[in-house]
Amino acid sequence: MTDAATLPAGRARPVPGSAGALPARAVSWLRRRLFASWRDGLLSLGVIAVLGAIAWAIVPWALFDATWHGASRADCTGSGACWAFVSAKASQFVYGFYPPAERWRPDIAFALLVAGLVWLMVPRIPAKAYAGFFMMIVLPVATFLLLHGGFAGLTVVPSDQWGGLLLTLILAVSGITFSLPFGVLFALGRRSRMPLVRWFCIGFIEFCRGVPFLTVLFMAIVMLPFFLPSGTKPDPLALAVVGIIFYEAAYMAEVVRGGLQALPKGQYEAAMAIGFGYWRTMLHIILPQAVRKVVPGVVNTTISLLKNTTLVMVVGLFDLLNIVSAGVSDPLWAGSQAEGYFIVGLVFWLMSFGLSCYSRAIEARFARAERT
Repeated sequence: MTDAATLPAGRARPVPGSAGALPARAVSWLRRRLFASWRDGLLSLGVIAVLGAIAWAIVPWALFDATWHGASRADCTGSGACWAFVSAKASQFVYGFYPPAERWRPDIAFALLVAGLVWLMVPRIPAKAYAGFFMMIVLPVATFLLLHGGFAGLTVVPSDQWGGLLLTLILAVSGITFSLPFGVLFALGRRSRMPLVRWFCIGFIEFCRGVPFLTVLFMAIVMLPFFLPSGTKPDPLALAVVGIIFYEAAYMAEVVRGGLQALPKGQYEAAMAIGFGYWRTMLHIILPQAVRKVVPGVVNTTISLLKNTTLVMVVGLFDLLNIVSAGVSDPLWAGSQAEGYFIVGLVFWLMSFGLSCYSRAIEARFARAERT
């Protein structure tokens, strides 16, 4: 502990909670984190200089010289961004070509999604098993019925009118929600003692991981209908969702398999000693520990899935990226690609960064639980 006599004459030590304590803590943090040595100081100053140069180039374009209102690109006479384009096309970016009079239905679907995510992701809210059931069963069915309609007086809205952020979230949430359980099954199947099950899972995983995602999408859209009963016309969106789920399930399977291999053999032996069978051992002992170990890998695969949803534009689906391209094709707003793609990049960055922050919070909570 620092003694008062060691402080410079006429200088009192900051009292915790006083006005002088906060600057002192800030200076201490800067010294420890950024300027602990001269090498750290040079590196920190270099990074600050690069960030400053980026801000110097972007901020005037995005804020000071930008045009915020207008009816066409001709109204954007300044040298900055034309945010009037984003304002004019905002509803299209969110809902795609969904009929304006029926957009209360996607709003309810968004609210259900937010409620389910809060229920599932906030640790203090109990009944996580019911939250998983809601996300995997209730939410997909309710969302489809709401968006498609055709019952209780709701107008039928075909899926080719869904688009924008709405379609991106449908693809991403469906892929994330269903690829993890399928990935767990494939990971267990790859470690199975039954040769046929093991070979099938190995073949499926290696095939999906060895071909481009676009190949899987084209196979789902073009080839999968040949295996369906004659005369059936499957929905392209449903086929794309199936392709995304099984493609990402192969990557999830390898992530989960790494967690299973990281557990010591004693866990299995202890479960056998107390009379647990295979499935009870997996559900109650092995998988909970394995999932804790692979949280970073699962989140990394989830972020990759989120960004891969933009590739559905090549099969004619108007996700957020493709709907921006459609908006730019409007003659009134020709030349607004930079603003549209900037918004798309910002939206995807916010979603990916949010997932990363949640992953770190989960890892910290697991680490605290292990220490106690």
